[in-house]
Order: sequence, then C-alpha cells, then structure tokens
Amino acid sequence: MTAKEAGIMTAPTVFPALSYDDAPAAIKWLTGAFGLTEHFVAEGPDGTVAHAELAWDDGGMIMLGSTREDDTLRTGRCWLYLIVDDPDAHHERAVAAGAEVVLPLKDEDYGSRGYTVRDPEGHLWSFGTYRPASGT
Repeated sequence: MTAKEAGIMTAPTVFPALSYDDAPAAIKWLTGAFGLTEHFVAEGPDGTVAHAELAWDDGGMIMLGSTREDDTLRTGRCWLYLIVDDPDAHHERAVAAGAEVVLPLKDEDYGSRGYTVRDPEGHLWSFGTYRPASGT
C-alpha cells in the first residue's frame, strides 16, 4: 500500500523553479503581494540571487533565482496554480500590490473560486479553491 492509499501526508515532490531579471525585487513583490515567505536566499554576485526558496502555507515551495546572460535553462515565462482558502481576500491583497489581473475573480462551474494575475516580470499566477489532489 502506498502512502497516498493509506492517507498519509508526504512532503511535496514538485517544486516549480522560476528565473527573474530582478530576483531581489521579485522576492519582495511575491512575499508582499501573494503572502509567500522567504525560506532561504543565497545571494549571488552583484546583488543577484543565486538560489531562493519561497514557502507556501501548506508546505509547498517555489524556487527562484536571477536570470543570467549565459543561462542555458532560460525557458521564458510560466503559469503557476496555488490553493487559497479565501480567494476574495487574496485577490484584494494581490491587486493592492499592483498585480495585473488576467482572469478576474469568479466562481467556476466545477466548484472552484479563483483568479489569475501576472507578476511584474510576466509569470502568470492562478489562485483558487480547487484542490487537484482531492478533486474538490
């Protein structure tokens, strides 16, 4: 029997990793606008970020760092989804911090309530009540 089948919570095994042209500013903005918290930040040369880990309230984590000119892993922008219990309050916080609304706060026909915004460097962030692991 697997841990999942037994109902045992396990540590996350997927950690999105993002690059930002101005990673220090991104960390400040993401913690202020979305409520992520700094878990670890390793400074790079010239005020860059070699590696950072921002924690989410359920034990999830997002890693990020400064984009480098020689970065062979530069892949462009991405889209992330994070679960929130109160999407209305979270939306208000993100908009107050200047997040660009891409998809407005709304109730979905599959039972979720959520929204999507763009951060200052173009990454898309969706927040909602849908929990893929449980289907609710």
